[in-house]
Amino acid sequence: MTLAELSAGPRRYRELERALQGISQRMMTLTLRRLERDGHVLRHVEPSIPPSVTYELSPIGRSFAAQVAALVEWSRQTKAHIEASRASFDARSGQK
Repeated sequence: MTLAELSAGPRRYRELERALQGISQRMMTLTLRRLERDGHVLRHVEPSIPPSVTYELSPIGRSFAAQVAALVEWSRQTKAHIEASRASFDARSGQK
């Protein structure tokens, strides 16, 4: 979700926080740090009071986000087929 939000362009921390509803501040911070550590995200700090922090995808992050977007699109296209397969399997095996 973080990659998807940053795919649209640089975002300030608070913008990401509002966009990623349901994620705790701690989890978002850990996710951003992990993405930064792996080289997917660049972090920019503006020397202001309070400091303004902006995040954006690095070139490798953009490449990775494109791969993730392809997977998301595949899952959207195959969702109905997967759900039908599950229902058929469950009906045959008596499961729910």
